Amino acid sequence: MKRFEDKAVLVTGAGSGIGRATAVRLASEGASVACLDVNEDNVNETAKSIGGDNVMALTCDISDEAQVNEAVAKVVERFGKLDALCNVAGILRADHTHELKTEAWNKIIGINLTGTFFMCRAALPHLLERKGSAIVNCSSTAGIGAHPWMAAYSASKGGMIAMSRSMAIEYAKQGLRVNCVCPGGVVTPLHGQFRMPKGSDGTLLKRALPIAEYGQPEQIASAIAFLASDDAGYTNGEEIRIDGGALA
Repeated sequence: MKRFEDKAVLVTGAGSGIGRATAVRLASEGASVACLDVNEDNVNETAKSIGGDNVMALTCDISDEAQVNEAVAKVVERFGKLDALCNVAGILRADHTHELKTEAWNKIIGINLTGTFFMCRAALPHLLERKGSAIVNCSSTAGIGAHPWMAAYSASKGGMIAMSRSMAIEYAKQGLRVNCVCPGGVVTPLHGQFRMPKGSDGTLLKRALPIAEYGQPEQIASAIAFLASDDAGYTNGEEIRIDGGALA
């Protein structure tokens, strides 16, 4: 499939995991891809793996609005347009809520939710200039189901869904679609960093675990590619759960 020929797409969190898989998938379908990540080595590696003249790598902390504005401006300057934004960047940690430090709360909300807002706000004027443009935000099953020890993470991902729905209605008549994917357990470096808080009851996680096995980044990337493409032209304000049946 070449659903993204003559289209420019920006992917955050492209240095690893779902973000990298998404950048690779979109590039394979013909997109000019801007890869953003806070890790310079990782994002350069992603761009190198894609190769060619239609890819660029940018180091950006999405929780810093000045960096976000500068990065989006560079993307539009390079490609002359922006057709889709895929917000995948995020962080994950688990804490007993009564032990959750304010600093940790602010960091998670600042990257996952506020950072996604910064990206959307900077990209919107450019997306609205393009017919059939799209934003795909990577939320989580933690935003729609009960996950223990993740008050901050769940709040950030649930907020992302609510924000996406609001934008979907606000800009629908202007030709922009906004949707979310909600992955469950996926084999990524982020998932590999997860540690239960000390003294936790592991049985509380059972309701959030996949029925069979954990997903792969490429499986989430395929859903993101669908939502960013014209194939999803009548899909707007939606959140697609991809969790191996965990919340079924």
